[in-house]
Amino acid sequence: MFVAHYRETDKKDQCVRDHLMETKGLAEAHGAKLHMKYMAGLAGLLHDLGKYSDDFQLYLYQAVFEPEKSILQRGDVDHATAGGKLLYEKYYQKESSSHEKLLVEIVGNAIISHHGNLHDYVTPEYESQFLKRITKETLPQYEQVKQRFYEEVMSEIEFEAYVVKAVEELEQLGVYAIDGSFFITKFVFSCLVDADRTNTRAFELGISSTITTDVNPEFNRYYYTLMQYLESLKHKDNGDEPINVLRRGMSDQCDEYARKPSGIFTLSIPTGGGKTLASLRYALKHAMQFKKDRIIYIVPYTTIIEQNDQEVRDRLDATDDLLEYHSNLIDESVWDAGDRGDEFKDGHLTKKQKLKLSAEDFSASIIFTTMVQFLNVFYAKGNRNTRRLHNFSNSIIIFDEVQRVPLHCLSLFNEAVNFLHQKANSSILLCTATQPTLGDIAYKLMKNENDEIINNSPAIEESFKRVNVVDKTKQQMNNESLVVWIRESIKDWGSTLIILNTKRVVKELYGKLKSENIQVFHLSTSMCPAHRKDQLEEIKKMLEYNTPFVCVTTALIEAGVDVDFKCVIRSLTGLDSIAQAAGRCNRNGNDDSRDVFVIDHSEEELDKLIDVKVGKAISKRMIRYYIKRPSCYQHNLFGEIAMREFFEKFYEERKGVFNYTIKKYELTMTSITINTDLNGFINEYNLNNIESFPLIQKSSMTTAAKNFEAINQKTISIIVPYGNESAGGKGIIADLGGGKKIDELAITLKRSQQYSINVSEYELKILKNGNAIIPHLNEAFFELRENWYSDEYGLDLKGDGELRELMY
Repeated sequence: MFVAHYRETDKKDQCVRDHLMETKGLAEAHGAKLHMKYMAGLAGLLHDLGKYSDDFQLYLYQAVFEPEKSILQRGDVDHATAGGKLLYEKYYQKESSSHEKLLVEIVGNAIISHHGNLHDYVTPEYESQFLKRITKETLPQYEQVKQRFYEEVMSEIEFEAYVVKAVEELEQLGVYAIDGSFFITKFVFSCLVDADRTNTRAFELGISSTITTDVNPEFNRYYYTLMQYLESLKHKDNGDEPINVLRRGMSDQCDEYARKPSGIFTLSIPTGGGKTLASLRYALKHAMQFKKDRIIYIVPYTTIIEQNDQEVRDRLDATDDLLEYHSNLIDESVWDAGDRGDEFKDGHLTKKQKLKLSAEDFSASIIFTTMVQFLNVFYAKGNRNTRRLHNFSNSIIIFDEVQRVPLHCLSLFNEAVNFLHQKANSSILLCTATQPTLGDIAYKLMKNENDEIINNSPAIEESFKRVNVVDKTKQQMNNESLVVWIRESIKDWGSTLIILNTKRVVKELYGKLKSENIQVFHLSTSMCPAHRKDQLEEIKKMLEYNTPFVCVTTALIEAGVDVDFKCVIRSLTGLDSIAQAAGRCNRNGNDDSRDVFVIDHSEEELDKLIDVKVGKAISKRMIRYYIKRPSCYQHNLFGEIAMREFFEKFYEERKGVFNYTIKKYELTMTSITINTDLNGFINEYNLNNIESFPLIQKSSMTTAAKNFEAINQKTISIIVPYGNESAGGKGIIADLGGGKKIDELAITLKRSQQYSINVSEYELKILKNGNAIIPHLNEAFFELRENWYSDEYGLDLKGDGELRELMY
């Protein structure tokens, strides 16, 4: 018998045939959703073909049972190339059809890459990384491997018949087979990686790896639970108030709209209008009506995840069926051995591989994740990201605060969303109180006509006006003058929220206010989610007491955080952000109107925050024009007319960044992934080689993945020492480094998100130089030392942090 894996606990073996056939079945189930059953299945069938070699069998046996006698070392046996080579050998000949060749390029790349990143069809060095690998001549025992496959798994005649079905699927795609080849390749790769890891994990746990394809019965229960809650709101004392009647009306419109076929729709509900539950109502109804697999909420900030996730859990009485995912604690790229990942380490589990297998696969019914994680699924390095892509098919995807799409990723975002709707049978909901004009750029979002769910938006906007915008930008302010102003006015204002553009000025203002004995709270992304959650709970208690206090924060509080302050001070930025800040003032309409002050802060350094700087200049002009002639925006600075003008001007000034320029190559990300007729590497290849470029696909998958960052600053997650010994960060460190089983590690990884922060490379360098972090598993993840974390600021780069005993 030929062995694919040995189980860690009892050394039981899984034979190669079983692993290939079971992975094929899982991949087929994933691929069938996009009518690519046999394409994905073919990848599963061949992915570990090289494990039939004597070299691999000897290596695996000795690594598990006789490590001291091991002749072959990690890195000596290549098991991933054989499957791709077999396809290329049989179906990439002169007489092969264009669809057969394209199938080899798509499926072959998935196979040879299944432990790392998809290979470049053309590299910046004007070679084909894909061709070089798949035509590899020195592949020991290749003929032996093929023979064993045909004898044990599938006869050559059966195999050829299976490939015919895969080719037919590709033919059915028409011109999209080439135009959309980037997304097709990513999708097939996703199906394979998930199927492979799912089967390996199931074997390790001793459980079945079958997939349930029935409609999720929980959606029915969730819908009726939600409707009971909404019905109960009608009978509350304030149920008949005009604002609550409007909320119900918008929620009812969402329910009715859910009967329509899937599309790309906008949901423009004013701040405080009940957007979260209204969009959930649409999603649950649409999921039942059109048999969708899951609902995925995508938000810009982790703070919104923390709040929305809890709200949905409470309203649906849901627990295990919801997944909150917002950070990659385990950075696979740190451990991966070059472009081939860990393919030479396969067959027996290390601690790191157990961590990989325990990572979330996005199979939950309702998922909350971030915009960064969404973009990573399509474009970032690490097959842990791409693994999740197929889960976005046949789903309802709700983008909350969609105006927060990173500008340099705007074209990439639009193309990914177009793929999900047009080819992946998903329904897309773009939610915000400030809709951007995403269809007015070169790579357009292909939205439906009459795509807005809410009727009579201008009248509803007017009904939700609860603030008065006060322009205080004629003279700049600094933290000193802000403190004087706050000290003089806080009693009149009551609870006051101050939002500034940089963490540095926020931290400094907090310190100055504290020294003045003004009751003040601080929120920052330097705090882990559990810390921010505790702070927000304290803030909400203070708001209930209705006593004057100050909260100083960055923009993280603007989107989706349900707090209601008497007064808001916002440093100049984009008009959409100012509108979101205003949504935290008089949110519940307890007063007829309250003031939102817009200031120009002189101490913010915005040279590296170009989007903020440009948005600030446009907003400043618009606010001054509005103060003089409010009728020009129908007396609503945050209404549809003003927002459209802002985004038109903003996009016009920033249109040069939409396609994600890779500076060192002077090419755009779109040109080496989506619109590859513009791939400059192809021209250079043709100039540097006698024969013209031989492949149909022209994308540079590895190069794109290595150069993609959803946010301009690369970050890494570290676990912080917040919380108690067993349940907090320290307990998580102990669990991750211990000998826990895969399913237990999965639970620990979920918990770790609540006690992790993201730090930039610059911050990481400071921490390393100060001996502030402890690496684990060869820097697979990091732990922050106690004196570098403060209960006031979170991460303290000076190492002066103090974690007092917190009582919450």
